[in-house]
Amino acid sequence: MFVDTHTHFYDEWLLPDAEQAVQRALSAGVGKMIQADVDSRERPAMWEIGDRHPGVLFQMAGLYPGSVTEDNWQEELDLVAETVAARKVVAIGEIGLDYHEGKQFDTLQKEVLRQQLELAARLDLPVNIHLRDAWEDFFEVLSDCRHLHLRGNLHCFTASYEVYERANRHARFSVGIGGVVTFKNATLAKTLERIPTEGILLETDAPYIAPVPYRGRRNESAYLPSIATKVAEVKGLSLREIETITTHNAETLFGI
Repeated sequence: MFVDTHTHFYDEWLLPDAEQAVQRALSAGVGKMIQADVDSRERPAMWEIGDRHPGVLFQMAGLYPGSVTEDNWQEELDLVAETVAARKVVAIGEIGLDYHEGKQFDTLQKEVLRQQLELAARLDLPVNIHLRDAWEDFFEVLSDCRHLHLRGNLHCFTASYEVYERANRHARFSVGIGGVVTFKNATLAKTLERIPTEGILLETDAPYIAPVPYRGRRNESAYLPSIATKVAEVKGLSLREIETITTHNAETLFGI
């Protein structure tokens, strides 16, 4: 059994046939899938599909950095706190920093991230970190929060081994390896060679970033074995070994 540690069945691109997509994933050997939260607008749909598949779909709670604005951030954080008080979640996520569209809300994003890291520490939950064009600011926040003894994963990891190593000076992080590792010119495979197997998780980020041979299509959790196959090749291990290792890593980190 494989575990998809980051997916979005509730996304508008995937929701119309989410039920069938869950079944396709199960048929492909993906027995557990974790839905990453975004914000209060999409959260009800996440729980609706999740509640229909207990023991198969697991949920996070968190405010995605791209959803942070001056007008909504405090209310949205309050709703995250309400969610974790009322529901069982396996992580605080996806949270982080995203400057890809600009740094208009960089200060707010850092404050929102900081508060959610503190929430995760209080609840003894792992964090699921989303980062785009913001590593230095992330390390600044992470250094300030090193006393929290955080654990979690770096979602959609494509950075260098040195970045992975630096992150682990401040907390205990695994890396989420997705479809990018299968891309022909991606440097991630070289980085992955150096990352210990105990630090590797598998993810799809469905419906985005489909792996080869599905690149350019809508992604699904059912495609996770294609990512696992490439990871096995890079690490010089069998597919079964990668399945066993990454499933153990996911079940241990997220308590599922």
